[in-house]
Amino acid sequence: MTDLCIRNARLRDGTVNDIAIAGSEIVAIAPRLSTTAARELDAGGALVLPGLVDPHLHLDKALTSLALPARARGTFEESIELTLDARRRYTTEDLLQRGTHVLEQAIMHGTTALRAFADVGTVGGLTSVKAVLSLRERFRALLEMQVVAFPQEGLLRDPGAADLLVEAMAMGCDVVGAFPWFELSDRYAVDHLRQVFDIARRFDADVHAFVDDEPMAPHTRNLEQLALATIEAGWQERVVASHACGLASYDDHSADRLIRLVREAGISICANPHVSLVSKCEHAREPIPRGITRVRELIAHGVNVTCGQDDVADPYYPFGRADMLEVAGYLAHTAHLYRPEQAVLVIDAITVNAARAMRLKGYGLHRGARADVVIFEQGQTASDLVRLQPARRWVVKSGRVVAETEVRRNLLRA
Repeated sequence: MTDLCIRNARLRDGTVNDIAIAGSEIVAIAPRLSTTAARELDAGGALVLPGLVDPHLHLDKALTSLALPARARGTFEESIELTLDARRRYTTEDLLQRGTHVLEQAIMHGTTALRAFADVGTVGGLTSVKAVLSLRERFRALLEMQVVAFPQEGLLRDPGAADLLVEAMAMGCDVVGAFPWFELSDRYAVDHLRQVFDIARRFDADVHAFVDDEPMAPHTRNLEQLALATIEAGWQERVVASHACGLASYDDHSADRLIRLVREAGISICANPHVSLVSKCEHAREPIPRGITRVRELIAHGVNVTCGQDDVADPYYPFGRADMLEVAGYLAHTAHLYRPEQAVLVIDAITVNAARAMRLKGYGLHRGARADVVIFEQGQTASDLVRLQPARRWVVKSGRVVAETEVRRNLLRA
């Protein structure tokens, strides 16, 4: 007798199996299991995956664009200004309300783990951190959250932010954020990373850095600086770099050399395809670049590549609905991973690769894994998921059904 059994579940290899769950663990996967269960779900031959993972979501900023004035210049600097203006008015009640809405959306869309960024700086102080930490506790039974203390305005450009970053980690944040790209010079960027890794060592914490945000800047070297700092700190496999758009404008020789360094440093790369596609190239002249990093080259060199939602209706991006399958669809298009055999790569980016980037324990769809499972309403292959964007029929977190969606379709002929 088990607690939950998912019948007729199609796995990534195409086979159809039953999945037996006891407590929070998968205890058996095989065709036509004879076990009985307190509850059974029939996947009907549709694809079943381990829970989706979002390694990059600005939870504190989410939905703030709804109350902000229209953008006049449409620049990154203007987005910063609007963010700071919004942060001056943050209240705990407001942050909890917006964050709850977005997290509920994410869970309904099959996300069982995510990294939530909370801004740290002299504007707003630790208001965001306190609220996001509270949300982590409120949603603990529904979602695994890692909270990133993120210095959105830099450390040297925002004197006092480094002390706040230490305080945020002492309060219980899981990951030290870094934003060397925002500093005024390469020398300051290197100093920024030195301070971040000092804090990471102090708290034995992973690092998540935003680097080389501009896709048309072959002179930027934040990713290289980060890789060297990672190796020097002995932090291999504990660092994620988001964006890394500048890599796309390097010459091939320089790009190849840097990608090999990134692999040696064990850095995971998190692309943000939808945001980069529109906001990073808005003022470029034709031919307009795609905005994202060299995804295919990174994968070919063995670098762990994932992708994240990044923004949900904030000053940087007015869309987004906390749906990682939608994000995977954007990655398939912007990275030219559109052939059937490549679709598995974009599904990897929101499952196993993202779990590796976040160093999630017990993740996967195998005996002994934690029972975080998403069952799709239809679709039998990775290409089907990208093409159909099907509803998540059931979402299971630690062995418990936490979300379900019923879809009814009727064609009414004359």
